Amino acid sequence: MFKGFLAAGLLSLPTLAAAQDVDAFVEANILATFYHELGHALIDIEEVPIFGQEEDAADVLSILLIDAFWEEEDAVSIAYDTAFGFLTEAEMAKAEGEEPAFWDVHGPDEQRYYNTVCIFYGANVDEREDVALELGLPEDRADYCEDEFYQANGSWGAILDELAEAGPGDTVVLGVVERDDAIAGLLADEVEALNAEFSLSAELVVSYAACGEANAFYDPEYREVTICTEYVDFLAEMAEW
Repeated sequence: MFKGFLAAGLLSLPTLAAAQDVDAFVEANILATFYHELGHALIDIEEVPIFGQEEDAADVLSILLIDAFWEEEDAVSIAYDTAFGFLTEAEMAKAEGEEPAFWDVHGPDEQRYYNTVCIFYGANVDEREDVALELGLPEDRADYCEDEFYQANGSWGAILDELAEAGPGDTVVLGVVERDDAIAGLLADEVEALNAEFSLSAELVVSYAACGEANAFYDPEYREVTICTEYVDFLAEMAEW
């Protein structure tokens, strides 16, 4: 295929101050978000059957790609900052007096935090015990994380194997790029890396543009992933929060 724990609650979890730096935090969360939106794109373009919430499936692919595409040190750094992204959004919402939107298609940020930590830990339990400890993964969840990883990898891995067998290719293309900055370079590198590994059944456009909101999304009508410039700015503010 494609390739003793803390039981305390969120109040005892690490703070964002433990993240590397603002730029690293922003880039890690853009990568995780891009992989998430790529999950939506693959579900659409490759007609991937989903049993459950599509947002959960996209989250899982993001974690799998962080583990698969990056060397261990980089993967751990990206996973840390991605997890901190979910944790900080939850804390920001609480500070504003917002309650979790249980009706939303996305799971609560706290749950997405633990899912990220668990599946990432489960991908390499022999070397990532410190990750689980430092990020407060309860033992009751940690015991099943390796199985969770293999289940997730077995599902998405079959799809990724098929795309790899068809690749390399040129089916992922850059669209509109409205800023000449580190994120533009990061997305360009990701497009190149994906084409070196995969061929999709249809062309997928990746754009980096203003959207009028801090967001990132996949548009099935145009088969386009857009990373909004406002979202990058929001992440930078979040890192300073």
